Amino acid sequence: MFSTFMFAQNSLNSYKYVVVSDKFDFLKEADKYQTSSLTKFLFNKYGFNAFLNSEVLPDDLNSNRCSALFADVKESSSFMRTKVSVVLKDCNNRIVFTSKEGSSKEKDFKDAYHEALREAFLSVEKLKYTYVPVRSNSNVNPPVVTKKIDKIQVETPIVVPNVNVSEVSNKTKEGTTDAVLYAQVTATGYQLVDTTPKVVFIALKTNQTNVFILKGKEGLLYKNGNNTWIAEYYENGTLTVKKYQIKF
Repeated sequence: MFSTFMFAQNSLNSYKYVVVSDKFDFLKEADKYQTSSLTKFLFNKYGFNAFLNSEVLPDDLNSNRCSALFADVKESSSFMRTKVSVVLKDCNNRIVFTSKEGSSKEKDFKDAYHEALREAFLSVEKLKYTYVPVRSNSNVNPPVVTKKIDKIQVETPIVVPNVNVSEVSNKTKEGTTDAVLYAQVTATGYQLVDTTPKVVFIALKTNQTNVFILKGKEGLLYKNGNNTWIAEYYENGTLTVKKYQIKF
């Protein structure tokens, strides 16, 4: 079971989007009892970039359906209990993940489906999904990211202007190595990956242009000059300042 879970986790991370059906087979109307809307919401809550299939989809998804997983909800209810599970299929209609069954004893249909869906999504939460582009020629992700990564690996590191950190206290640990990160759009901002590829930061939008909150860290990411981005955050009680070039 552990091996199966790890396989599902690693394979799902290579998909950039989730497209949710706006009408499940066990219901007579689109988004009946807000089941499709809740399913989309829960995928986004647990880190996915989800859309209903009736919405306007991103251009890169329209040009490459295999960059997405397609979500459906299956019902197996009994007389006294509502039961549902969440199924994810790839662009070839192959099942790549099925959630643990969620159930509810609520008599009201909407309350029952919502409770059962939230319970089913507990196994989706455990996946701890984070999108990581694959570094190979496949039909899962567009090859554009792979080309950029290969190019950076053979070039001389890019030199960016020094950051003035003279006002930072003696306890400040200043980053000494400039790095290049690649921005990938999420529902709340961007995830920034390096050339490994590994997610370095999750940047959340604010109402200020070129200023982001760093998710999971006590700090900010902001632009300083034409090409330099500064990440300032506390790590073990010490203020850390690092410089990056970010490719959007």
